[in-house]
Amino acid sequence: MLKVKDTLRATVHLTFDGRVFKTYHGADAAQRFNNEVRVLRYLETRGCNFVPRLLEADETMPQIVTTNCGQRVERLDDQRRLALFAELETFGVRHDDADLRNVTYRFSDGRFCLIDFEFATILSEAKTV
Repeated sequence: MLKVKDTLRATVHLTFDGRVFKTYHGADAAQRFNNEVRVLRYLETRGCNFVPRLLEADETMPQIVTTNCGQRVERLDDQRRLALFAELETFGVRHDDADLRNVTYRFSDGRFCLIDFEFATILSEAKTV
C-alpha cells in the first residue's frame, strides 16, 4: 500500500489493485465519514460516473474503501475546474470544496473526476433545511 495523504483529518492509502482506503481522524471524524458515505451512495444511485464508487464502509474505524479515480491533477484552468464541479451539481450534489486538490484524472477514459466528499451537500436536503 502506498500512503498518498496523511493529514490531521484523514489518512489515505492506495493499494496496487486499485482500491483507496481512507481513514478519518479528529473530533468530527464520524460526522465527516457519515457524510461522505451518504453522498457517495447517493451519487451512485444517480449514475454519476466521475466519482469514486464506495466498496466498503466501516464506521467503527471510521474508514471507507473506494475505487481509484486516477491521479491527482497538478494544473487545470479555472474554467474547466469550475465546470467539473458544476457538472456534479446536475447530479444533485454540491461539493463545497471546489479546490484543485479534489480533482483527479482517469487515464483509462480521459476523464476528470472528483474526490473527497466529506463536506459535500446533497442539494435536495439543503432545500428542506
